[in-house]
Amino acid sequence: MTELTPADEGLIHQVPEPLGRVSHHHPHWRESYFFVAHPPEVTGDADVVILTLATHPARQVMDSYQMGRLGGGHVFALHERPWGGDPHTTVAGPVSIDVVEPYRTVHLQVGDESPVSALDVTFTARTEAYGLRRGTMRWRDEVVWDQSHMVQAGTFNGTYTHNGEVRTMDGWWGQRDHSWGIRDHLRCPMWMWLAVQFDDEMLAVWHWEYANGAPVYTDGCAAPATTGAGGAPVPVVRFDHDLTFTAADGQPTSWGSDGAGVAGLAGTVTFTLAGGRQVIITGDGQLAAPYGNRGGGQFLLSVRDDTGRAGVAIYEVTGAHHHRFFPEARAMRLPPG
Repeated sequence: MTELTPADEGLIHQVPEPLGRVSHHHPHWRESYFFVAHPPEVTGDADVVILTLATHPARQVMDSYQMGRLGGGHVFALHERPWGGDPHTTVAGPVSIDVVEPYRTVHLQVGDESPVSALDVTFTARTEAYGLRRGTMRWRDEVVWDQSHMVQAGTFNGTYTHNGEVRTMDGWWGQRDHSWGIRDHLRCPMWMWLAVQFDDEMLAVWHWEYANGAPVYTDGCAAPATTGAGGAPVPVVRFDHDLTFTAADGQPTSWGSDGAGVAGLAGTVTFTLAGGRQVIITGDGQLAAPYGNRGGGQFLLSVRDDTGRAGVAIYEVTGAHHHRFFPEARAMRLPPG
């Protein structure tokens, strides 16, 4: 008998299957929300709050990661629930995510029972959403990555509680994304995900490379802030990077086998947009969320562009093998084969 869920009552199907099934039964097929929030200016060890929620059809679980930096230290918690016949309700343990108005308002909550932080925050869009094109990568005949993705910048308002102290998010900046498909993180050579926030604009990019630096995929946008002129996002047509991991003293360092000596990230990136505009951004900052055996992590940077605009950004650099960032391979059967 075919197993149906309440969501199957809707006129929303795209293929002749119930919504609990996906097009490719794969252990790394997932659909997830991802939110990262930080102050609009970087001062010292600024807090960074990261919350995810994902559904995993092969394992039939919903899970949520809490990550980031609170009070100068890195934090992490994993919450999980079995589907139990409900793969769609966006709740996992103390975490709930409620899309109040699509592409405009999302309510994030984490209950007091979380070991990391209680949370009661609303995300409000400050740019239009941008849908990235589908990206794929294989090792021989095996799918390692095949996903669709959207990104959007916004402001976060509300409270979070850490170690009994209630702290306020008042106009924090950040970004959310929504992705669905296959991603075997441990076998991805290298990807970058950048979310750069200026008063009048967000720039975002997702960029993948093989271990030798050959490009696999680049997509992203410059999206005007709706608090200003607003308007449609402009696609990224090229992305170049010159970034280096840094040690606690600010000097360049290698990731090595485990990144034990990495404390930050610094350097320059260049966005080339449809129509020919270029934006050159220089920045440096500290590690905000290490990824452990997946390699790399997320970094909170103070940035400035070539016109003098000052802003703040999250740079994610991760992967298993890359000539510049991860010269010591940490996985087998890495693309391209």
